Amino acid sequence: MNPQATLAGTRLNDIVGSQNVICDAQKLSAYAVDGVIPKAAARPGTAQEISELVKFAAAENLAIIPTGARSKLGIGMPPERYDLAIDMTRLDRVSSYDPGDLTLSVEPGIPLERLAAILAEHNQFLPLDVPFFERATVGGTLASGVDSPLRHAYGTARDFVLGMEFVTGDGALAKSGGRVVKNVTGYDLHKLMLGAIGSLGVITRVNFKTFPLPSSTATFVGAFASSDAAAKFNLAVHKSPLRCQAVEILSPAAVASMSTNRVSTVFGRDSSNPFFAALSVAGNAAVIARSERDLHSLAQSAAGSHCEFTRIEDLQEKQLWTAIREFSTTLQARPEAAIIKVSCLPSDFSAFFDESIIAAKKHSTEIAHVFHGCGVCYCLVFSPQNSPSDLAACCKELLDRSASAARNASIPWCGPELKRDLSIWGVPREDFPLMQRVKQAFDPHNIFAPGRFVGGL
Repeated sequence: MNPQATLAGTRLNDIVGSQNVICDAQKLSAYAVDGVIPKAAARPGTAQEISELVKFAAAENLAIIPTGARSKLGIGMPPERYDLAIDMTRLDRVSSYDPGDLTLSVEPGIPLERLAAILAEHNQFLPLDVPFFERATVGGTLASGVDSPLRHAYGTARDFVLGMEFVTGDGALAKSGGRVVKNVTGYDLHKLMLGAIGSLGVITRVNFKTFPLPSSTATFVGAFASSDAAAKFNLAVHKSPLRCQAVEILSPAAVASMSTNRVSTVFGRDSSNPFFAALSVAGNAAVIARSERDLHSLAQSAAGSHCEFTRIEDLQEKQLWTAIREFSTTLQARPEAAIIKVSCLPSDFSAFFDESIIAAKKHSTEIAHVFHGCGVCYCLVFSPQNSPSDLAACCKELLDRSASAARNASIPWCGPELKRDLSIWGVPREDFPLMQRVKQAFDPHNIFAPGRFVGGL
């Protein structure tokens, strides 16, 4: 049966209603993934409707990609097939919320910004301060696996997602975990959905552990002469009794990029100290005062001489953390660029920085670094000459170098041209056969985002 004819028929209308089916070519372009446009889009309003859509797609061998606000659809390889977009934005409700128990259950289409406002009414929050925050949905954020500076104190989503409900590749409604913090039943199968970019199932509900909003926060910025000094300071902070919410190291190129983003006054200092460390501390006045004294002392010790160290406040503080959070979105203004994510030990950051600078110069490219102090570095690599071959060569060398140095590396954001030249997921790992078995178990018909995940899963 012709997929186009099938999709244009009445079955989708029967499942979600004709008003929630999109077949117009111009409107469907909004759901494109790396230039591949689906034949139709459906906007279900319940988990049962999603189940019926998946059963229909499995019967007709139609490839599905779940979508939300579509801010992160560029993550992953181009799809091998793409027939139906499942738009999750109608599933945007808070299913249950118990502030006293610090537990929350929501549907995946709820925007992060709206959810943050709901939690703030009860002086609580979720540490999902991720790129595209003003647009992103809960489901897309979890499926894409992006993190935030707050992972330093709170971990990633796998640390505060208590449970999940989802639809498998045969249309079954499944659940994993629970709704309470002390849940101990079953396996944490829902954690497989985190970062899988919709290749294993369609998330229909998520249960979170929430956190109290800090009574107050403070941000400190230190300037250092080298990456080695900044890295020493980060290690000293790790070994100290201080508990920072976030620690970020910014390379000179990253500082230059952010200085054009309304935070120039934060970085307008002595150019002899071009590396910056930004730290966020939460607590009462006494905690913040002690943190300021100790951090200043640690910064001076790491620098080996006088170190610029200051506190920033109010609008300036908000602008700085927004610029750090949205660093990855810089790619929108640089189509000839790529974002490489590298996981390395905090003690390895300085060595990685030096290696990446050498690789960038070798291939006539430039590179900017934003390093989460806990061990994840986001690198913006771009070609000033707009040379796709130079960009591809540099990215490949960085992926290869990372593999040989036991660092995990991938390219979460880049243009479709680069994806034709190399595997954005990096060198295959030894556990890839296990990943294939998981994919087969969850998606036996291979209809969820085929070809987009690691190794073509």
